[in-house]
Amino acid sequence: MKKFEELNINSDILKAIEDAKYNEPTEIQEKVIPLVVEGRDVIAGSATGSGKTLAFGTGIIQNTTKGQGIQNLVLTPTRELAEQIATELKKFSRYKPLNIVCVYGGLSINPQIHALRTADVVIGTPGRTLDHLSRRTLKLSKVKTLVLDEADRMLDMGFIDDVRQIIGECGKNRQTMLFSATIPKDIKDLASNYMTNPVKVSAEAYVDPKKLAQVYYDVPNNMKFAFLVHMLKNGNQGLAMIFCNSKMNVDFVANNLKKLNIDAIAMHGGYSQQKRNDALKKIMRGRAGVLVCTDVAARGLDIKGVSHVYNYDIPNESKQYVHRIGRTARAGKDGMAVNILCDRDHENFSRVLRDNDVNIKKEQMPQVQRVRINWVPEQRFSRPRERRYRR
Repeated sequence: MKKFEELNINSDILKAIEDAKYNEPTEIQEKVIPLVVEGRDVIAGSATGSGKTLAFGTGIIQNTTKGQGIQNLVLTPTRELAEQIATELKKFSRYKPLNIVCVYGGLSINPQIHALRTADVVIGTPGRTLDHLSRRTLKLSKVKTLVLDEADRMLDMGFIDDVRQIIGECGKNRQTMLFSATIPKDIKDLASNYMTNPVKVSAEAYVDPKKLAQVYYDVPNNMKFAFLVHMLKNGNQGLAMIFCNSKMNVDFVANNLKKLNIDAIAMHGGYSQQKRNDALKKIMRGRAGVLVCTDVAARGLDIKGVSHVYNYDIPNESKQYVHRIGRTARAGKDGMAVNILCDRDHENFSRVLRDNDVNIKKEQMPQVQRVRINWVPEQRFSRPRERRYRR
């Protein structure tokens, strides 16, 4: 394992890395940083949490001269990931300060327009980036470094045409880096059309499969929520992430957990950006032990210390299962993925088993006490009262 000092990183960045108490580079950092510093185009297979922000951020910070216009653009699928990247870049550029600006929807556009006038680095979601381009408040002709982060998820979310249009606005003589957990055909096509002799690198899965236990329980329809409560109260766990397929189920689970004095925070796309940011801060600062979320809200977030992932709903798209369970068993730590199946989940679960190379062990359901459900979505108030126990 090489040290950071051996990766051609300048002294300002090395000092910031030392301040952050990073002792050794991750695999993706060790492979990518020398290429990035050289100015090579890179296609990197890497998952969230692998250290890729520092990998591409080193080149951005090292090769940018402050005050010469927007020289760097990082495209990312979600607002939360954009904020995370900005925070990391600011941390590592503390001894070589740059004007780093985030642009995404859900917030007023006017402060962004003002900030873009002096920006060196822009981190944005495709939609808001296109919005600024159409308003002519963003000019990308001087971009020397373009990063497509979580590229496969941007394509999954339908941003491929937006991404192509944005790339077309960037400077021609640029360095392009593409980071993606998977490299499907659309990503390969994107690379062949917009990259110059890219170097392909990959890191081993950040999740250690030997340390990740995957189990499932068959539970009665009317005991699903009670079973979840039992597991949360009786499991030896740190931070837990609970995944639901809909905003309504996220609210249902989170609100009822809070009624039972379990420190749960909800996050989904129906919340304002400020509320989502506040939820994330509470989780990051250890002020809540359970995050209940949808796949969209959790995309790209690097949340450390997750010991358990609960699939309250089995994902509709089988490949999302791997993204979900990849939140735990990181950096040499143990992790547990728990799948809670009632009648409606078996079809999705069959697809998960068919489409993914996973070993999920069946466990016997323990003795579970019923719990009172105190909160149901408004649209369910018309149902007979006794059916409120059917989760």
